Amino acid sequence: MQATNEKKVEYHEYEEYKNRLRKLEEIRDLGVDPYPHNYENTHTIEDVLGNYTEDDEVGSFEDGKEKRSDHVKASGRIVLHRSMGKNIFASIQEDGARIQVLFNRDATKVHGLKDDLDVSAHKFLEKMVDLGDIIGVEGHLFRTKKGELTIFASEVTLLTKSLLPLPDKHAGLVDKESRYRKRWLDMIANKEVIDTFKMRSKITSLLRRYLEDAGFMGVETPILESLYGGAQAKPFTTHLNALKKDLFLRIATELPLKKLVVGGIPKVYQIGKIFRNEGIDATHNPEFTSVEFYASYWDYKDMMRFTENLYAYLAQEIFGTTAIGERKDRKGNAHQIDVKAPWIRMTMKDAIKTYGKYDVDTMSDDDMKKELKEKSMIHPDKLKKAARGNLIAYMFEEFSEESLIQPHFIIDHPIETTPLCKLHRNESDAREGMVERFEAFMLGMEACNAYSELNDPILQRKLLEDQQKQLEAGDDEASPLDEDFIESICQGMPPCSGNGIGIDRLVMLFTGETSIRDVLFFPMMR
Repeated sequence: MQATNEKKVEYHEYEEYKNRLRKLEEIRDLGVDPYPHNYENTHTIEDVLGNYTEDDEVGSFEDGKEKRSDHVKASGRIVLHRSMGKNIFASIQEDGARIQVLFNRDATKVHGLKDDLDVSAHKFLEKMVDLGDIIGVEGHLFRTKKGELTIFASEVTLLTKSLLPLPDKHAGLVDKESRYRKRWLDMIANKEVIDTFKMRSKITSLLRRYLEDAGFMGVETPILESLYGGAQAKPFTTHLNALKKDLFLRIATELPLKKLVVGGIPKVYQIGKIFRNEGIDATHNPEFTSVEFYASYWDYKDMMRFTENLYAYLAQEIFGTTAIGERKDRKGNAHQIDVKAPWIRMTMKDAIKTYGKYDVDTMSDDDMKKELKEKSMIHPDKLKKAARGNLIAYMFEEFSEESLIQPHFIIDHPIETTPLCKLHRNESDAREGMVERFEAFMLGMEACNAYSELNDPILQRKLLEDQQKQLEAGDDEASPLDEDFIESICQGMPPCSGNGIGIDRLVMLFTGETSIRDVLFFPMMR
């Protein structure tokens, strides 16, 4: 007997699946195509609903039946279906909008069903059609006695026979894991999910408009790279068979975009996927979307003004105000957030002193290591090897970051955290190893990361060589030395500032979602 490798499909054993398969055969035997190629609508459901206010006269039941009221031809998925004598009431849904439909025993036909069969159109709609089926409806509008806008169907076309039922209409799709794994069901069952992703689409569109109106050119750069860089992150690796070569999925778009600045594009941006082989939590997904943009002849002060105005622009376009409403921080506490410019500007050291109650200028490296060892989850080996600049950054992350609720720019970071950034123009700050970098924070969460970009090729080489040494010493978040990038800087890169904004977190802020999984169609699951 030959062994089979066929995987058993659980739902094939469901009684409902078997029932619908039988109906599918019966539908085909009746001469009705359960999967036609197309359907020409005159309206979307949203169009129909938007064309009539509650006070508008539409017509009566008789007007709909006698075709005296407005004609529509729309389609959607059946989410409600109940028989009431000579009439069947259904609700169809598409793109988050829902409208009621009436099938009448005397007046409604089924496309493709012949009149001389034993099964009438009414019986077909009552017995062969199920929740989840997609239908096209042609008919005329009327209002029920309760005032509900309804399509009196003159003809119904079966567009898709569904073989699996929708989630229970009362219990719904409640389990979070199931909602993320089966996002299509989540969208059918929960209108607010579609609203969130419509907001995401709008934000991305407005972001492009803002950048392009400011003269930025949109580009695309490779996802597969021979060398990775532009961030401190562990990469994903893959293999290219054609060249017998290992490659990396990009961890940032920074280096190729800077090469384009060298090449003569003064303002450049890219919206694209970034991949980092790191942890998964409420604000991190290994695959995420970012926008990076670079402007020649700007510094980080110019970029701060441009960034706070970007957020204010998005808020005004979406909400009509910079006050975006109540939002929750990472601990679940609610706050009223306003992104109006100007935002608070505070050095990293001042933020540690103000919110963490530590003055790192008066603390030795051992003092900081002791506090971090006792009060953080940072691994002792990591602390043991950390340079002073890294310890300062850890102090900020552990003791200050969660207090940054209203929009803050945290400026002037240690050089150890940022090998691609220009040294501070203030000589005393430069001697201390401070660079012109800022991160934006809201609700205790990082929103963006920006620099006055380093364009000194000699210093750039030294800093990237240091990164290479750290990588060779076992730091899997350090980056390899990219000679092509150094060569491009040697050709001359103008003074420049760049910024990277995580679009997923941007969407979280504007939609009020507290988990990154709720703003990704298909988040990474364990």
